[in-house]
Amino acid sequence: MMDLSVVIVSYNVRFYLEQCLRSVFASRGDLQLEVFVVDNNSVDGTVEHLQPLFPDVHFIANSENLGFSRANNQAIRMAQGRYVLLLNPDTLIAESTLTDCIAYIDSHPEVGATGVSMYNSNGVFAWESRRGLPTPWTAFCKMVGLTALFPHSRRFGRYYMRYLDRTEDNYIEVISGAFYMIRREALQQVGMLDESFFMYGEDIDYSYRLLQAGWKNAYVPTPILHYKGESTQKSSYRYVHIFYNAMLIFFNKHFSKRYHLLSIFIRLAVLLRAALDVLLRLWQRMLACLPKPEPQPEHCICIGSASSLEQMCEICRQNNLIGTFYDGTSTTCPDGHLSMSGYKDNSYVVYDVCAYSYGDILRLLVRGAGQGIRLSLGTFNPQTGQMILLNDIFEIKKKS
Repeated sequence: MMDLSVVIVSYNVRFYLEQCLRSVFASRGDLQLEVFVVDNNSVDGTVEHLQPLFPDVHFIANSENLGFSRANNQAIRMAQGRYVLLLNPDTLIAESTLTDCIAYIDSHPEVGATGVSMYNSNGVFAWESRRGLPTPWTAFCKMVGLTALFPHSRRFGRYYMRYLDRTEDNYIEVISGAFYMIRREALQQVGMLDESFFMYGEDIDYSYRLLQAGWKNAYVPTPILHYKGESTQKSSYRYVHIFYNAMLIFFNKHFSKRYHLLSIFIRLAVLLRAALDVLLRLWQRMLACLPKPEPQPEHCICIGSASSLEQMCEICRQNNLIGTFYDGTSTTCPDGHLSMSGYKDNSYVVYDVCAYSYGDILRLLVRGAGQGIRLSLGTFNPQTGQMILLNDIFEIKKKS
């Protein structure tokens, strides 16, 4: 039987998705693996570009944007794996991630689904890796700021569960949809994702349904990197509408009958928070129109083989990037950027992914963040000639 079915929903993130797929196949080990990419009508040539590069991937090209839940369900219906992994396209996983999670669930028959340790692009732990259910009380604490004031309190800080040790596996309530591995038996019992959720909230809903069905949700401290929403436009008003509407859908579905009187205040609180977000975005747009000092060129600390450094040097030259170059591999320079100096506030550390494994890169990034060295990750793939930074993709420009 197939061990794992990986389902990735994409929308205009061609380069991030390519990088994600490479990390998935690098982590397959001895697993029997199938991968589905459901593209929600991207206009960046996602399917046309990636299908020839990954002939073993099952591509489903939608003629419209069906949303996250419907698109995932398309592939879930076709999946044959003992486990199904819902994975965001703007992620990088380590070589051990998949086997770590499967080994954990195999040894814990009570667990229906598991998430992982997610890290931001600068190596800082993402507290969204573990969350409590947004019950009326938990949601109230989050919206009025009690969660921020008492982050380690079991009573007030349940939303992010920061009272749990992030280096140990734990039972949690909500697993992030960025990496959501589900046991097939649990999937068969609970059913598909609720397609009422266009985007956001479906992971909370599904986690709650698993708990109601008697399964445990777990957190496994194996690392992945999450670029945090490169597949969505979080600055748009549409994002605000979709995000807060998802909160209302979840509350109305699971809590409105039990908390009838409170439901009015919850709805008002959600609408007020959404209105504040809209006003904040308006203010940010106004500030963006003001004169600004000339932006400083981004600084890239590039580490890799000699041949890769030649290509990275040319990319930096062509794109007005300031580069510092170090010849190194995981063998010759195991501490990577941690053994170097000359960091700047706007520095990236760009690793050659053929000189360092994805696991090594994540380990060094996380170690650095723990030491106060919070550089944003960039990657360079000498096979494709692409340098991927947080908000930019660079390739060597061919001479005309």
